[in-house]
Amino acid sequence: MTAEPSSPGYPRRWWVLATMTVCLLVVITGNTILNVAIPTVQRELAATQGELQWAVDAYILVFAGLLFTWGIVGDRIGRKRVLLIGLTVFAVGSVLAAFSDSAIELIAWRAVMGVGGAAVQPTTLAVITNVFPPRERGRAIGVWAGTAGIGVAGGPLAGGAVLEHFWWGSVFLVGVPVALLGIVAVLAFVPESRDPSPGRLDISGVLLSILALAGVVYGLIRGGSGVGWTTPGVLVPLIGGLLLLALFVQLQRRSSHPALDVSLFRNPAFSAAAAALGLNFFALLGATFYLVFYLQGVRGYTPLQSGAALIPVAVGMAVMAPRSSGLAERFGAKAVCAGGFGLIALSFLGIQLLDLTSPVWLLLVVLSVQGLGMGAVMAPATESIMSVVPREKAGAGAAVNNSVRQVGGALGVAILGSVLAASYSANLGSAVDVLPAEVRAEASQSIVATLEAARVAQDGGDAYAAQAAADLVEPAREAFVSAMHVTAVFTALAALIAAVVVLVWLPGRRRSVALVTD
Repeated sequence: MTAEPSSPGYPRRWWVLATMTVCLLVVITGNTILNVAIPTVQRELAATQGELQWAVDAYILVFAGLLFTWGIVGDRIGRKRVLLIGLTVFAVGSVLAAFSDSAIELIAWRAVMGVGGAAVQPTTLAVITNVFPPRERGRAIGVWAGTAGIGVAGGPLAGGAVLEHFWWGSVFLVGVPVALLGIVAVLAFVPESRDPSPGRLDISGVLLSILALAGVVYGLIRGGSGVGWTTPGVLVPLIGGLLLLALFVQLQRRSSHPALDVSLFRNPAFSAAAAALGLNFFALLGATFYLVFYLQGVRGYTPLQSGAALIPVAVGMAVMAPRSSGLAERFGAKAVCAGGFGLIALSFLGIQLLDLTSPVWLLLVVLSVQGLGMGAVMAPATESIMSVVPREKAGAGAAVNNSVRQVGGALGVAILGSVLAASYSANLGSAVDVLPAEVRAEASQSIVATLEAARVAQDGGDAYAAQAAADLVEPAREAFVSAMHVTAVFTALAALIAAVVVLVWLPGRRRSVALVTD
């Protein structure tokens, strides 16, 4: 490994990077594109709030559970092969999801999409790590991270655009031709790479990782759905998943052929960067979850308009992520990541300024600051993780990177979603009593459910009930804004905690680089 710093890298590595960005966009937009379609899906498929959440979370659960497994498989059978498998499965799942006839069917095909997505996302990072020499790797990872940012915010924009002209299922078809383009590009440009000496497969470790990650994420999802954090349906999978995770770590420490070298977590560059990424996605996915409801439920934006409103997040991440690697070389990952979390905290404090009639420019400024902060964190933290992992184990390292991102995102949706729902219900109070008794519980959980129940009541034949339901709309919007303000404060606190973590544990400037390259 001593000669690696002077390695010229793979000759067609920039074509490979372009291919990896296409593959990454397929997976991320295929996931986030559903966000703006949630209200439409709820109406068209008559989905309950629980079914609606599972349409989102089925993908997350399967994706998180299989991330580590696919990383290990890619290191063994070849990362190019895993990319092709993942893109194919994702495209097929997308087509079948588009033509679902019920919410349950949609949930099942979203799970299939998660299988494909789990194969693609960590493999793109592993391929980049293998084809780029260290002196260019940070820059390449910056482009990769910027692409992830574009996908997170670009998905809702694409979804809103197609919903303007087509039925709800069309949102899943957007990525299919891009996936086919990715398959062709992988075949044309990506070299095969794998661990030359993989050793014996640690089957028990792989199975434990699936059960542990799935248990933790499932518990978080259930807890965030409003059933109560102390119920058996939440505590059993959550605690069970954590215990299995602890058992996994213990077995990996003792194994002669571990699936993951857990000693990597003793390295501050690895563990602190992993924590930073997890907290970054805690804020990003949690915020996206409630901002879509604010834009469509409170402001009355169409899906296209709400998707367009999230463009500043994508632009900020796309602009900052490729530049953050250069800033990290100059000032150190510690300073850049801490500064990024400072901007993230500032942006969520800025959400306190948003209300029922805030000017659009204020929203765009707040989201731009948020995007710049998140872009500043993603690339340096990712590069810190991948620089510690041996190149032949890049798939496992990339899987850890993506696992902490996914668990962080699930935590964000679960915890911030719970805070939002509880605060909204408390603020709405007895105002929901004007609705029929059988829909009150569901209507008090989210503004989309409240407004839909009010619309149904207004379309009924009872003039008094219709007027009472109409009078509920304004209090519901005010209650949601207040709940969003509370939730944004919690998000800002998470960003400040993350800033402290990186300031204390993430290494500063690397002063040994000049010695290595001389």
